[in-house]
Amino acid sequence: CGFAMETENLIENAREKLKRKNLNMIVANSIVEEGAGFGHNTNRITLITADTKVELPLMSKEECAHQIFDQIIKELENPLT
Repeated sequence: CGFAMETENLIENAREKLKRKNLNMIVANSIVEEGAGFGHNTNRITLITADTKVELPLMSKEECAHQIFDQIIKELENPLT
């Protein structure tokens, strides 16, 4: 799992990093979105794999961590063959 913090072209840049780094999943978040990123207790993330994109609403950073962990567990339970 990798992370992509972007100021523009969030999804496109995150997908490129996913491929370039040979990752199974990347967590994309915009550092320019209101209420998200540095200096806030909330964030809005998008979980991206080769086949999926799950956009999550603004939530606490703790809840973001739970969502990321849950997605990693799902990926481990259903590996690509």
